[in-house]
Amino acid sequence: MSSTETDLQPSIDAARKALDAHTRETVRWHFDDATGCPFWLEKKAELKFDPLKEVETYDDLKKFPNFEDEWLRGGPVRRWVPKGLADKAVYVFETGGTTGIPKSRIVVDDFRIDYELFSETLPDQYFPKGANWLMLGPSGPRRLRLAVEHLCQFRGGICFCIDLDPRWVVKLIKKGWMEHLEEYKKHCIDQAVTVLTAGHDVKCMFGTPKLIESLALALEDRGTSLPEVGITGIFSGGTEFTPQWTRYCIEELFGGPPEESGVYMTPTYGNTLMGLACSRPVSAADNYTIAYYAPQPRAVTEVVDFEDTNQLVGYGETGRVKLTTLTKEFFVPGFLERDEGEREKPFEKYPWDGVSGVRPYHKLQSATTVGVY
Repeated sequence: MSSTETDLQPSIDAARKALDAHTRETVRWHFDDATGCPFWLEKKAELKFDPLKEVETYDDLKKFPNFEDEWLRGGPVRRWVPKGLADKAVYVFETGGTTGIPKSRIVVDDFRIDYELFSETLPDQYFPKGANWLMLGPSGPRRLRLAVEHLCQFRGGICFCIDLDPRWVVKLIKKGWMEHLEEYKKHCIDQAVTVLTAGHDVKCMFGTPKLIESLALALEDRGTSLPEVGITGIFSGGTEFTPQWTRYCIEELFGGPPEESGVYMTPTYGNTLMGLACSRPVSAADNYTIAYYAPQPRAVTEVVDFEDTNQLVGYGETGRVKLTTLTKEFFVPGFLERDEGEREKPFEKYPWDGVSGVRPYHKLQSATTVGVY
């Protein structure tokens, strides 16, 4: 163990202790007859153990079978609302659904909490408090759109949004209607350019990698650029976030690193079930490696063996991404993501495991259409 890792050990131990305590609290909430959600209270009868008595640590969650995403397809959606939150206003967010019934997730305040925590990681120099934002991403029944708007408002700004249906994008790709796809992408980018050139003083934005690239090129065609229209901070996320793309983006589209171009970009890895995993600072010195760290103890990502999904792979080794969500609103033990990547060591800011090189799981890759992400 290196001296750096030895220095980190007290932080790693403290984070693990906090995770164990949070796990006990969350499981007791969801399986208590007074506060739990109907789904888990009903599921309790099928389990071979008593979660109220036999979950003391995070590792005890291995006693649960892996969470099946089919459980989230179809209703009644209120079976996911914990009794302890039954009097609250409830949102429903969807994910998937290009074919068949989409997965639905109920939310009360989780998206606000997740993005307020994320707000603390944004450097004010590039994401000024009070700045207006552009949401260049999916609209409709998606958590991301509302979450970005809340992030902007939480930081004191006003958020401008565009119309974008990612399910239509995926259908165009699957049909091979590439001319239509280009026109739809142009339609979305035109909306963004209109906002950015209308004098609204937008300084920050969310965008997926593909859309950021398209926006930068569209502005270039008009003789301007992201820095020239006033953008200083970009929050982004998506499976296309590779070291190669990041280098191209920073060096070619932005005009250099933040200290030269004035544009700072922070990659994230997230979804409707987990929330938002932040990245280690991305730099040329680190070969633009992008490593993500889940917002423990509210969510945990692990990189596990492809066959034995209760077994972690070694650091630097490749495995499937396994997600556990632990909030009072939503309990998801051991959900196998449609992604794979490499296991990363803890570091100072996030003293727990991370994941890098996130990409579609190789056994599902042929069935995965990335679309705008």
